[in-house]
Amino acid sequence: MDDCVFCKIIKGEIPCKKYYDDELMIVIEDISPRAKKHFLAIPKKHYKYFNQMTDADAAELAACIKKIGELAPTLGLENGFRFIVNQGDDALQTVPHLHMHLMGGQKLGINDYRRDD
Repeated sequence: MDDCVFCKIIKGEIPCKKYYDDELMIVIEDISPRAKKHFLAIPKKHYKYFNQMTDADAAELAACIKKIGELAPTLGLENGFRFIVNQGDDALQTVPHLHMHLMGGQKLGINDYRRDD
């Protein structure tokens, strides 16, 4: 999508600090962190919702999730992390491109991801 901020980041049109990059996804720093360590794992293929995925997209997303588990120690998440996917307005999905929040680097409480803004 031409107007999607994550697609522009993936294409290199918007600079970011990348922690991981392969043919399926990138992992970048969240620009509004809600934890000591807060990353975004972004599939390179554009779709907003799970129900917009094809079976092939679902297989690629599964591979991304597996890779996140492997990357956790190098991201400073070796003691655990919160994995969040926001879907839709009620969940406060602010970018219309499916992405996963990885939060950790500290003991997280029940409200550590609340966004009231």
